[in-house]
Amino acid sequence: MNSYRIKAASDSNGKVGDHFVSGGKFVKEGELANDAQVIDAKGLTILPGFVDLHTHLREPGKEDAETVLTGSMAAAAGGFTAISAMPNTLPVADTAGVVEQVYRLGKHHGICDVYPIGAVTVGQRGQVLAELSAMNQSEAGVRIFSDDGYCVYDPLVMRRALEYVKTFDGIIAQHAQDPRLTEDSQMNEGEVSARLGLKGWPAVAEEAVIARDVLLAEHVDSRLHICHVTTAGGVEIVRNAKRRGIMVTAEVTPHHLLLTDDLAESYNPVYKVNPPLRTRNDVQALREGLADGTIDIIATDHAPHPHESKDCEWDAAAFGMIGLETAFSISYQVMVETKLLTLAQLVDRLSKIPAQIGRYEDHGSIDEGMAANFTLADLGARWQVERSKLESKSRNTPFDGLDLPGVISKTFHNGVLVYERKSK
Repeated sequence: MNSYRIKAASDSNGKVGDHFVSGGKFVKEGELANDAQVIDAKGLTILPGFVDLHTHLREPGKEDAETVLTGSMAAAAGGFTAISAMPNTLPVADTAGVVEQVYRLGKHHGICDVYPIGAVTVGQRGQVLAELSAMNQSEAGVRIFSDDGYCVYDPLVMRRALEYVKTFDGIIAQHAQDPRLTEDSQMNEGEVSARLGLKGWPAVAEEAVIARDVLLAEHVDSRLHICHVTTAGGVEIVRNAKRRGIMVTAEVTPHHLLLTDDLAESYNPVYKVNPPLRTRNDVQALREGLADGTIDIIATDHAPHPHESKDCEWDAAAFGMIGLETAFSISYQVMVETKLLTLAQLVDRLSKIPAQIGRYEDHGSIDEGMAANFTLADLGARWQVERSKLESKSRNTPFDGLDLPGVISKTFHNGVLVYERKSK
């Protein structure tokens, strides 16, 4: 097993010191192997590996867009040591067999921990509960369930799901979208959609589902997680729910913290995403909600697509953006450089808190005794996004050509170096 002395690294609070890794864990200096490799980390910052609760890996069935291997490589390049694989695969991950397949692929590649998320309903069709208990009791040990991409729209089905997962401390992660209010929608409903003549997706379609589900979660006293919140109204509903003690958590994506719906004026399908980019007022509310803790975490909603699904007319294009490799830099620029969060607070929202929500015990900390899942970042350096050089199999990034702060230098998974940025 590799042993390292990480020398003279800063931590997220600015404290400079050495860190010691042996046997796949952080250890005391006296426990370090005699042949430990010294890594000169002067000028670098050591951070716990990031944890993504919302990743689309596409395997099995859609390997032309991404695989567990290529998604894991993209994760490591972005500083992530744990990712959560959404169930919209072919077949859908609604059985123990499929989630175990994804879990084993992650273990086989060994680049990061891959935690499958199981579907709430059979085929993500919103009608019959999937094998929640069997997926939980499987080798994958699934705790989070979502029909992401589809809303669990039937309130009775949602209630039963929330009640069911209580028995094993599970969580339902809801894609909040009223399908009746968003039929054929192409972008945010507002001034821009009216001007462009594109069918709009109203904010209320998200907010109505969030409001209903926090009430259901309160009623059955169960854990609810709201995926990719995008509206100011949604933030306020979550804020009020937390004040009332309801067990709700929420996430925001880096792209919803930065991009706005006016980008659709280019008709470039790279900006077509589900849920859609919203207004500047929504973006500001999302940033404030993340800063004050209303929104608990940042999640990427990494959504790879093959070239032909994006290189077409807006109406025909698939929804989604990739985001694993740019998540830290975008978040750092939006939240830390604007002084809305400290670096330590940002890292909590990218690592510690998502690990706590997912019950991923080997992640979220660089304390002695913890698994050595960490990344080294050069916060003083900048880099330019080049889609052709990204690790993901897909290229549908909205940030191509953007100059960003914060370079991920190295990523370690269980004490093993799994990513090292190439020198120019």
